[in-house]
Amino acid sequence: MAESTFQRMFNSATQALNRIVAWDKLPRPLGLVLLYGLRDRLRSSNLHDTKTLESIDAYVPPPREPAQMVNRTADGSHNDLSAPAMGAAGTRFGRNFPLDKVYPDETAILSPNPRMISLELLTREEFHPVPTLNLLVASWIQFMVHDWFSHGDNDPVHFFDVPLADKDPWPVRPMRIAKTQPDPTRPPNAKDGPPTFINKATHWWDASQVYGSDRETEMRLRLGQHGKLKLDGDLLPLNSRGNEDAGVNGNWWIGLSMLHTLFVREHNLICDRLRSVYPDWSDEDLYLRARLINAAVLVKIHTVEWTPAILGHPTIQFSMRGGWWGIAGKHITEGLGRFGKGDIFSGIPGSETEQFSAPFSMTEEFVSVYRMHGLIPDEFKFRSALTDETVHPDENLRTVSGKFVRGIMSSVSFPDLFYSFGTSHPGALQLHNFPKLLQKLEKDDGQIMDLAAIDILRDRERGVPRYNRFRQLLHMRPVKAFEEITDNPIWVEELRRVYNNDIESVDLMVGLLAESPRPKGFGFCETAFRIFLVMAPRRLKSDRFFTVDYTPKVYTQTGLDWIRDSDFSTILIRHMPSLQPALAHIDNPFFPWPSARKS
Repeated sequence: MAESTFQRMFNSATQALNRIVAWDKLPRPLGLVLLYGLRDRLRSSNLHDTKTLESIDAYVPPPREPAQMVNRTADGSHNDLSAPAMGAAGTRFGRNFPLDKVYPDETAILSPNPRMISLELLTREEFHPVPTLNLLVASWIQFMVHDWFSHGDNDPVHFFDVPLADKDPWPVRPMRIAKTQPDPTRPPNAKDGPPTFINKATHWWDASQVYGSDRETEMRLRLGQHGKLKLDGDLLPLNSRGNEDAGVNGNWWIGLSMLHTLFVREHNLICDRLRSVYPDWSDEDLYLRARLINAAVLVKIHTVEWTPAILGHPTIQFSMRGGWWGIAGKHITEGLGRFGKGDIFSGIPGSETEQFSAPFSMTEEFVSVYRMHGLIPDEFKFRSALTDETVHPDENLRTVSGKFVRGIMSSVSFPDLFYSFGTSHPGALQLHNFPKLLQKLEKDDGQIMDLAAIDILRDRERGVPRYNRFRQLLHMRPVKAFEEITDNPIWVEELRRVYNNDIESVDLMVGLLAESPRPKGFGFCETAFRIFLVMAPRRLKSDRFFTVDYTPKVYTQTGLDWIRDSDFSTILIRHMPSLQPALAHIDNPFFPWPSARKS
């Protein structure tokens, strides 16, 4: 998408003005104008296609079938009918930066030592909560991330050997971290660009974490009757290993189980509603339409509830709701319908599809800014939604994960689980707040890993630029001193020491967690927000099922009504009526819920 002369002038002006007075310090109308210009600049210069690099045995979608004109496919193919492979599982991650800027620095892969960074900058000695949010914020974003991207299993042959300090208690020396699985579609010893990687999930926002990204998974999870998904009573089915089964069930913990269970139940309720209106529909018809509707509900919740909660600035709250309903607002858009095919006045759903300057894909940089493990606490309490009294012994992150999840799901009621999360707080996304149990994560197979060290290493391995270069490539002013990264003087000295006074070597994740001050109400920093600014609306705007095919013909009017009338609160109450008192007096279900304690 080439910029017009007017666009270039407008975008340059907003960029310059934002450096004088940041968008978050301006009145909302002016702040929105600046954000529009910043987003437009990012759309034109910060979307890059890795599929232009040489390929062998690249993914080839199956021939289009008539049903795919109005339904999503299991693997995400045929979303864009003119480019059927776009966004499918098994295709490459894109980039937000030019391909010549994302080569890994092989000479500095282990410098500074990622384990040292984990221990000295990330370790949580004291839990730092976010009192304005509840713990559902943490489980929700992991639930979403599992829909958006996965690099799959790690390379079983090639490793990084991370040296350990003499006093480090890690049980094996050196710490061995498996490399990312290489891209099988790149020729051996390819010289035409940086390394590329494959997304094992569909790139689209299509609820693949619930349904799977391939036909085999999809069929395994389906009941085969009335379009429904399998349940074991009211809980998820168990797989052959005795673990809860889902479209994506890696890194499993109680927060994920709760949301997967909720939205499998929601899918089945949608099927019941569709079947009452269309009694002659087949199992396949009901399943495919219910999936479309359920996915759109998830997208709506994330857009107009989760994001305005974690990015609590009034301008962003207005902007996100405007992305769904337009500046006309919810009541006008829902009451009178769309005005024209643009997205500014009436919102993205039903507008024209646009791919901007590159074919749609998730990007490696998008993966990097969503490293949000700090949201998860180390300790969990379970209390009654009716009395606030303890209903289960306190647990830690290890004992609410993996093989332990089913026991808790079976012993604590669904309303009590959600009430417990709704009245607990997530951790702040900052230095020294990484969950300790994730720094020595013991998986069900006995494997032990330091997830903080792995996060640092993954960005370096995949060629994601370090913090200061990342800012420059996003058209932000580079920092020239550690004091410009953070206003915390203790962190300034820690960063200077760990990075040997070399500001250019500060890792992206460390810089993002240290960056302060932040815009008012922001749960993550301005630098990370720039990637969000370009990628978040694009996930809707590039998807025909949220644009030109967001119609009664595709969704049915029943489906569109279901989406219109559903938000996170209505879904929670629909499945757990006893939660209505807790949700009745809060503006957003991701805000802290009132205590049920009786006086």
